[in-house]
Amino acid sequence: MSMAKPTATPLISRGLLAVVVGVVSLAWPGVTVGAFALAFALYALVAAAVDVMRAFNSDRVGPVAGYLLLAALSFAAAFGSLTWPGVTALVLTVCVAAWALVTGVMEVALSFRHGESAGERAMWLLSGLVSVLLGIVLAARPGAGAVTLASVFGVFSFLHGAFVLVVSARIRRATRTTRLLAHSH
Repeated sequence: MSMAKPTATPLISRGLLAVVVGVVSLAWPGVTVGAFALAFALYALVAAAVDVMRAFNSDRVGPVAGYLLLAALSFAAAFGSLTWPGVTALVLTVCVAAWALVTGVMEVALSFRHGESAGERAMWLLSGLVSVLLGIVLAARPGAGAVTLASVFGVFSFLHGAFVLVVSARIRRATRTTRLLAHSH
């Protein structure tokens, strides 16, 4: 088994998932915004339930009160998300902007790693720049609309997924070439 195969396989999965999410986000931006708000509400409800369970598993008063407070905050966040999905979408827009900026900067940094081919470096650089651009656009006008976010997110996901698929294909090809060269000697 090659050392690059474990690297390429998760990249292929990540790239395919990003392309699918991009297509869905572009085809149904309103559904995507609703899904973001609903997913956050479900996450907050699960967090509240876990904190309630942790509170009743504690044998001291301090942790019980702390966990019950966390549960109440998570429940309030879930209720708010379901009651005011527009505000939730605005907050999610800001969170996605921050995520895109941070991951984009990291991908740009990855493009300067030693040992990568020029093509792989270019793909990481392009992917990172697309991510940074998304973050800047969203941070500059977060109130422009959650549907716009869904559309921009769809384009980003599609392009990012395509870049990741190209990189993973190059890794697999390099792995096969290395394996063939190793067996020929």
